Amino acid sequence: MPQSFYVTTPIYYVNDRPHIGHCYTTLLADYLARFHRLARGLPMTGGPGTASQVFMLTGTDEHAEKVVTTAATHGLSPIAWADQNSAAFQAVFTELGFTFDDFIRTTQDRHKTKVSEYLTKLFQKGDIARGEFEGWYDVNEEAYVTETKAKEQNYLSAVTGKPLVRRKEPNYYFKLSQYQSWLEQLITSDTLRIKPEARKNEVLGRLREGLLDVPITRPVTDDPATQFGIRMPGDDGHRIYVWIDALFNYLTAVDTPERRQVWPPSVQLMGKEILWFHAIVWPAMLYALGEPLPKLIYAHSHYTRDGKKMSKALGNFISLEVLRAYTEWAPNKSNLPVTVDALRWYLLTQGPLSATDADFSHAKFVEVYNADLANGIGNCASRVGNMIDKYFGGKVPDHMGTLTHEVTEPVAAGGEVHHVFDWPAFTANAVRDSIAAVEECDIARALGHAVDLVRQVDIYINATRPFSIAKLVDKGEASKEGLGQILYHCAEAVRIAGLLMAPALPAKMGTLWKTWNCEPAAGVPLSELAAFAGPHGLKPGQDVVKGEILFMRADSAAAPPA
Repeated sequence: MPQSFYVTTPIYYVNDRPHIGHCYTTLLADYLARFHRLARGLPMTGGPGTASQVFMLTGTDEHAEKVVTTAATHGLSPIAWADQNSAAFQAVFTELGFTFDDFIRTTQDRHKTKVSEYLTKLFQKGDIARGEFEGWYDVNEEAYVTETKAKEQNYLSAVTGKPLVRRKEPNYYFKLSQYQSWLEQLITSDTLRIKPEARKNEVLGRLREGLLDVPITRPVTDDPATQFGIRMPGDDGHRIYVWIDALFNYLTAVDTPERRQVWPPSVQLMGKEILWFHAIVWPAMLYALGEPLPKLIYAHSHYTRDGKKMSKALGNFISLEVLRAYTEWAPNKSNLPVTVDALRWYLLTQGPLSATDADFSHAKFVEVYNADLANGIGNCASRVGNMIDKYFGGKVPDHMGTLTHEVTEPVAAGGEVHHVFDWPAFTANAVRDSIAAVEECDIARALGHAVDLVRQVDIYINATRPFSIAKLVDKGEASKEGLGQILYHCAEAVRIAGLLMAPALPAKMGTLWKTWNCEPAAGVPLSELAAFAGPHGLKPGQDVVKGEILFMRADSAAAPPA
């Protein structure tokens, strides 16, 4: 893995309320940050001591005309309104366990000062010139729209459906058109990687239509809405266009002596609707500044709900309240909630990370929860822990140097099937393949390797039948050492699967580590932690407590969360 890893989310529009889109993108970043910390032997929760190697950034985008007008309707100043809503985003992200190293706000002086420096440099280099804009403007999105796009959209906003506004105003422009050939080569060659592949092709298709220079300022007038923002260096009659201001946050947050080593971003995550600015305008500005470029731009798709597009008319938006209700849902006789970890798992494994939208379905949530968590890692850890408690007094048995096992089973149709359970190979392959998947941002595939490892343990238990061997041991007809070897293999494989699942299930895997006395040693990278029966594996004789059931099976007939 590279020496440092820097992952970003978009900064979120401060007029919004946190919803599934914001939470999903930030969860992806949190998972990647946690995994990369684990891989390097750092605490998964991050902190000042880890930020020089793994850095996660999120924040809020605050310099917008609508922030001013909305604040006024609430009797607040723009900055007071932004303070209130930015705090709401931070609180939600903390509630969901996101381990961001910094939360940047575009109204902070540290950001505004740096943006002014960057634009001054671009102006001095001749990449910015003054001109006049005449064309279409999407007021709701605060975005300029080309004539071609406006015509395709019937001169309506692609987001709200409201009419576009024709504007003519003086601006400063960034000379984007001069980077046309460079951008085509950059993206075609995968020097700048854009994923999924379909998104890359969309960007190239639009790029080949030709680039225009980009307005980067808006004129300041007597209207208070035009006065909230960063002024153009050397010309107070213009303020920086909100999109240009916002894009620079990824650099301003780390453009300090303490953080510069994490630049450039390893992965920049976003929804597909804002890819163009990130894939075209952003790298061109960085190139003009002489800055190294991001390595991967990943634009995920969107959510539908129960097969329908989310809309205000249908009232089916997945709000924060809906997400919180799922974390508190207790669809079992013990009235135990499924917890935040179950929601994290569902979003990470079933979310719209590919080029197609994903459906948030209650039935699918229950299906995945039961299959992967309740009947998967939860049941497997419980079975193994219970057998060690029952047959070995809660002490990890000795593998006696035997780390593989061959089993021959009869089959119903006649004949027999031969299994070779090579646990060092099984677990090493799972770790290797998980790391490879994470490096491609294929999170569902990475977690799938951990699920497969748990399934191998279940297959092994069914093939070796340790509970039957235990009865033979009591009769003096089987070796207790052989039983111990089987249970050691099971427990050690579950431990390693838990490591691979921990970035998605931090609370529950933390519980497993505590009850099994196998919390990862500080400063030890994943490759060493996950060595089967290695220096950091389970030790014969150490205590394993049965503990609580990690995930209670959900009753599919239980009413969905309100």
